[in-house]
Amino acid sequence: MAASGIAPSNPVRDVCDYESLFECVHCGLCAEFCPTYIATRSEMDSPRGRIYLMKSLAEGRIDLDDDVARHLDLCLGCRGCETACPSGVHYGRLIEGARTFVERNHQRSFIDRLKRRAVSEIFPYPDRLRWLLTPLKIVDRLGLRSALRAVMPRAVRDWLDLLPPLDRGTRPFATVATATPRTDAPSVVVHHGCVAQVLANSENLNSERLLAASGYRIVQLETTACCGALDLHSGNAPRARGFARANVRTLKSSGADAIISAASGCSVAMAEYGHLLKDEPDVAEDARVVSAKVRDLSSLLLDAPIRSKRELRCRITYHDACHLAHGLGVREAPRKLLASIPGVTIVEMKESDLCCGSAGSYNLTEPAMARELARRKADNIVATGADYVVLANPGCEFQIAAELRRRGSNIKVVHLADFLAMASQ
Repeated sequence: MAASGIAPSNPVRDVCDYESLFECVHCGLCAEFCPTYIATRSEMDSPRGRIYLMKSLAEGRIDLDDDVARHLDLCLGCRGCETACPSGVHYGRLIEGARTFVERNHQRSFIDRLKRRAVSEIFPYPDRLRWLLTPLKIVDRLGLRSALRAVMPRAVRDWLDLLPPLDRGTRPFATVATATPRTDAPSVVVHHGCVAQVLANSENLNSERLLAASGYRIVQLETTACCGALDLHSGNAPRARGFARANVRTLKSSGADAIISAASGCSVAMAEYGHLLKDEPDVAEDARVVSAKVRDLSSLLLDAPIRSKRELRCRITYHDACHLAHGLGVREAPRKLLASIPGVTIVEMKESDLCCGSAGSYNLTEPAMARELARRKADNIVATGADYVVLANPGCEFQIAAELRRRGSNIKVVHLADFLAMASQ
């Protein structure tokens, strides 16, 4: 990180929203809420340290070398720091801007470029992902994944571990009675996402069925585009805005009163379309309208609760998905829903809102840190003695389930929508 002079009065590089950097008062309260700082104890791996790097880059006082890029890359974008920050710094927006700058100006290694390109060109497109996974689906049906894993290089094994079983036929579906909703009932659209509709579509379908049973009218989208979160997190802001524009048009035309996603990261991305597209006059107002309608499944179900048909005698612990807790501020609603199920005992885990290491595609691009955080999360889950860990984000589900499988644990990892579906059977 070579310094290159005294800070000018104006930025010389467009790294991020420069004025927003000064909202940080450098108090350091964010540090102990930052997973990478907790893991490394390096100031440059804390939000305060990264804001210093962004400011120094913007002012031309340091160069974008491998060291600087490494500290910025290692950020999970979990936004735990935003919950802790007394000044209201929008750190998530700052790091997303910085990542766009890094991708435009930093020369990565060939392997790193290949890995990131594979993620960006496959995961946002459901048809491509389905095609890629077709051979593995056949392998799973034949019960040969373990044999395949044994002959694969370690990097491929790590990726395979993160994929759930692709035969999802045993996933629970809500069987609650769904009377025809009143014509004046509030309407909800469930955005099916990209990865979620391929790897965890039961979570979308169960969300719709549970909402219908609660009296909501379900609106189906004709087409669903990626929400853009993966691109925002990886520094491809132009394509993220393209996805956002497509979703704004579709969601606005649906006429739905509320918009939800079974993936909390997608929910936050859509909730921020108003900010993301604020400088595009043709869509800015519609984007604000769409963003204002984003809600969470648990909050909607609490507004119109349904009665569980079944007693589930079990101990569960709840993992707070980062973007649900820190991005949307939803913590109590899922717990209240779970506590309403007869027979369920909730046991709180330590550090329930500390990132598990999934963070979109982070566990694919930064596997070492992701694995360290997964181990920490699994330790806390196992310590509760729970039968189930319930959460509200498929990425967290895959990450935590993979680590528990490595340990031979019998603890089941279940999305909130699927767990509520179990209780309704």
